Amino acid sequence: MATTVLVVDDEESIIQSLGGILTDEGLEVVSATSGAEALEKIDEMMPDLVLLDIWMPGMDGIETLIKIKESYPHLQVVMMSGHGTIETAVKATKLGAYDFIEKPLSLEKVILSITNALEHYRLEEEITLLKEKQKNKYRITGHSPAIRQLKEQIHIVAPTNAWVLISGENGTGKELVAHTIHQLSKRSHKPLVEVNCAAIPEELIESELFGHEKGAFTGATVMKKGKFDLAHQGTLFLDEIGDMSLKAQSKTLRILQEQKFERVGGSRTIQVDVRVIAATNKDLEAEIEKGTFRDDLYFRLNVIPIRVPPLRERTEDIPELVGEFLREISLDTNLEPKEFSEDAIKTLQKYHWPGNVRELKNLVERLVIMIPGKKIRAQDIPPPFNQESAVEGELASSLMAKTYREAKGNFERAFIAKKLREFNWNISQTADAIGIERSNLHKKIKAYGLDNLRSE
Repeated sequence: MATTVLVVDDEESIIQSLGGILTDEGLEVVSATSGAEALEKIDEMMPDLVLLDIWMPGMDGIETLIKIKESYPHLQVVMMSGHGTIETAVKATKLGAYDFIEKPLSLEKVILSITNALEHYRLEEEITLLKEKQKNKYRITGHSPAIRQLKEQIHIVAPTNAWVLISGENGTGKELVAHTIHQLSKRSHKPLVEVNCAAIPEELIESELFGHEKGAFTGATVMKKGKFDLAHQGTLFLDEIGDMSLKAQSKTLRILQEQKFERVGGSRTIQVDVRVIAATNKDLEAEIEKGTFRDDLYFRLNVIPIRVPPLRERTEDIPELVGEFLREISLDTNLEPKEFSEDAIKTLQKYHWPGNVRELKNLVERLVIMIPGKKIRAQDIPPPFNQESAVEGELASSLMAKTYREAKGNFERAFIAKKLREFNWNISQTADAIGIERSNLHKKIKAYGLDNLRSE
């Protein structure tokens, strides 16, 4: 599709000469001889760029520019004038014009200005799309009671400067919560800087967090800013804080309390203003009891505690999550869009998801790639995600047994495993449901080695 340029000038000779030149350059040209006509043409066919003369009878170019920008703020406008002054050029630029060209027009200047204006517009569109994509990337999906409560907590705490400690199992979306808090905060125009506390070697923790001066140690060929420095006036996200060594915890606590530091090899004190969000999949109070986490650091971080629920507590969100993953995977892989049947969704909702949302996304991607056809059905879902399929396999092994005793054992094992999954491994509820003593059920779980199934 050709790029369309609207030429607006009350001089027919200018329109004709520009029309010929721009057409030769492969552009589609339309014209208007007044500001009012230009506005009508824009409403009618929305050009990619407007070449607009300033001095026209009736509505002049400046007034036309104002009206264009009111309705179409992103439309690129290049002003033209044979009586241009610096003041006029500055005024037009302040009102949103991309460029200002003086008459008599230079072919090279016109083409260069149009090319630059269109490239500027393309980059603006790209940035807008990237920002939108980034927002969607960190959107919390679901409307279950657990997720509604989580969203409510986020909306309350985000506008404040309060520090937040996010807890939750692996794969629940703690990073997602941290990014959402930052996006909704007053610091969203500044960066969110992530620190993977589990991945930083103890000997590099100071350099990573505080930065270093040139020549501070072997290999320090240039000055490097640390994470705290980079997060100034923004948010510092300390991910997996529970995996940080005690030595690193001590140094981190000091800077968290003082909000100032010196780079490694430097003597200048640097003051920073950061909001801290930390996340962990560990029980930090239990870690304090074991002596692997500092209680003073815990109390410093745990101003606002937020717990991210595991997927097994919000299975009603699975249809919405699957729909979102299908759209993402289709866009990323250029594969034809697919859908899950109702029975497939119900099958997914019966599984206990020890890997949480991350495990669900991985399964959806696998099925989209490996299953032919547009619809994914329950029979396409493999064990252990498909409990019915798993139970059928276990029952089939009962029928293949050589003795009655072996068949009975296989059946009992399959039956108890199915019931434990149904009740999310709640021993008391399972025992009541199948009519045996709790202690007896514990013995059978041990005898059949069913504890291993908890992590499946």
